[in-house]
Amino acid sequence: MEEGIRSHEEEDQREERRSLRTYGMTQGERFFHVALQSETLGLSGRVDLAIAVPELHAPGAEGVVVEYKLSEQKAGAHFKLQLAAYALLVEEAWHIPVKRGFLYSIPLRKAEAIPITTALRKKVTQATAHIKQIVEEERMPLPPPTQQRCVTCEFRRFCNDVV
Repeated sequence: MEEGIRSHEEEDQREERRSLRTYGMTQGERFFHVALQSETLGLSGRVDLAIAVPELHAPGAEGVVVEYKLSEQKAGAHFKLQLAAYALLVEEAWHIPVKRGFLYSIPLRKAEAIPITTALRKKVTQATAHIKQIVEEERMPLPPPTQQRCVTCEFRRFCNDVV
């Protein structure tokens, strides 16, 4: 986790200096480490980078979310879900649409475009509803089908007795 934090900080410094060409844009207003909260969704988070195109209070503005990952893998379903959750949080906070986001691979220095689809939005609301139910019922979630991801999971210490 410490390496991830350090890598994110270094990436922030590079991001401040480079153009938005990485994301297919020529203009936009950048906001780093945007803390967001939604009573409606029951979510909170801190998006690495939110971009308002062309700028936040411009007519017809659109939001774009960017999440840095210390990974060389293509976007998995869990990363896409996280990005979509950030998109919904930005929409609620800024009152502008978010139709796309990017997962930025720090090691590869490449951005993978992720459309924020209706299906992805629905998965976010389903996942949050499921999490709320687990919390309300005070029960541990079922273990994953395989324990492969458990080795590097930051929540392993909480469910180690289940897995």
